[in-house]
Amino acid sequence: MKIVQISDIHVGSQFQEEVFDTVVDEVNELAPSAILVTGDLTNEGLLKEYEKCKAKFSKFEAEKIITISGNHDYRNTGYLLFKKYFPFDAVNELDDNTVLITLGTARPDRDEGEVGYRQNLWLERTLKKHEKKNKIVAMHHHLVGVPDTGTDRVTVIDAGDVLRTVLSGRVDLVLCGHKHRPWIWNFGNLLIANAGTASSERMRGLFENTYNIITIEKNKIKIDLKIVGGKRIPMQDLVAHYKRFGEE
Repeated sequence: MKIVQISDIHVGSQFQEEVFDTVVDEVNELAPSAILVTGDLTNEGLLKEYEKCKAKFSKFEAEKIITISGNHDYRNTGYLLFKKYFPFDAVNELDDNTVLITLGTARPDRDEGEVGYRQNLWLERTLKKHEKKNKIVAMHHHLVGVPDTGTDRVTVIDAGDVLRTVLSGRVDLVLCGHKHRPWIWNFGNLLIANAGTASSERMRGLFENTYNIITIEKNKIKIDLKIVGGKRIPMQDLVAHYKRFGEE
C-alpha cells in the first residue's frame, strides 16, 4: 500500500501554483491508494481560496483523498467553508489491515493546536476497536518539536495526553504538518513523521518544496521524502545527514 502525505498548500498569497501542478503530476504517476492532506490547504480561510483549492484538488486521480483542516483554514470563519468544500471521515479503513484516523487540532483564530479531552477519549476507544490493525493517526499540528523551526509555541498544547494515548493504543505512525519542515522521530514501535510544505513559498530547513510517500508492506512502514521536481530519499537519511552535519 502506498499513501502520499502532502501538507501546507497555502492557496492564497504564499501559493506557488506551478509547484503544486508538478505535485499533482508526480502524485498521479505514483498512483497511491490514498492521498492525505495534513492541513493548511488555504492561507486565510477565504471563499476564493477554498474554491481555487477545490479546483486544484480535482486534478488528483486517487480514489481516496483525506483532508484535515489547519490553523490557516480556520481563519476568518473558514472552518465553516472547510466542512462544505472538504467533507471527510475521521476513521478511514484503507484495507483489511490498515486504518487511518484523523484528529482535528485547529481552533478558530488560534495558531496553537489542541486535541482536547473528549477527542482524546474518542481516540482511545477508536484505537481499541482496531487494535489488530496497522494504525496511523494524522493531525495538522506537530506532536513533538521539530528542529530548525525556532521557538516552539504552537505545538499541540495537550501533546502529553495525546502521546500517552497513541503509545498505549500501539499506534504505528503519526503524521503531522504545520511547521513546513520535514522530519521523522523514531520511538521504537512508534514513528512520528512531519511533512514539509508542498507548495508554499515559506520553506524551512530544506529550501525545497516536499511531500512524503508512505509505503506499507508486510506490516512494515517505510517513509520517503520527495522533493517536488527532484529526488526521492528515505526520511531516515534526512536525520542521519543532520547528525553528520552537526558533527562536522
